[in-house]
Amino acid sequence: MKKLFLVILAAVAVISSAIAFAADSSSAKVIAYYFHGSFRCPTCMNMEKYTKEAIDSNFKDALASGNLEFKVVNVEERGNEHFVNDYKLYTKTLILSMIKDGKEVKSKNLDKIWDLSRNKQKFIEYVTGEVNAFMKDAR
Repeated sequence: MKKLFLVILAAVAVISSAIAFAADSSSAKVIAYYFHGSFRCPTCMNMEKYTKEAIDSNFKDALASGNLEFKVVNVEERGNEHFVNDYKLYTKTLILSMIKDGKEVKSKNLDKIWDLSRNKQKFIEYVTGEVNAFMKDAR
């Protein structure tokens, strides 16, 4: 009887961990894309720098686990042109994209970065808040 109980207990533990693994593997990831063209003005360079700083300093664990990625993309380089149509890009911008099961399920253009580009602290707070909200939705 004791052995049967231990076998059942072990089976429950294995099934529970399999369910937890399945739940973790089905969670979404977030990609923060900073899009720019070949011409890079000082404001554009600062927005990229501030975005990287916000993400690197506030989302270390998410970056390390792969739940968050930061990608800088020149839309004028061969192969990247589709992003202009995909996200209706008309200027340099930061897009958050939620990927689930290999497909984008949600995206958001953080268009206030231009308004905040001259205030580093507010810029970083804005990006951090938006990424944080997206990361919560990805869980």
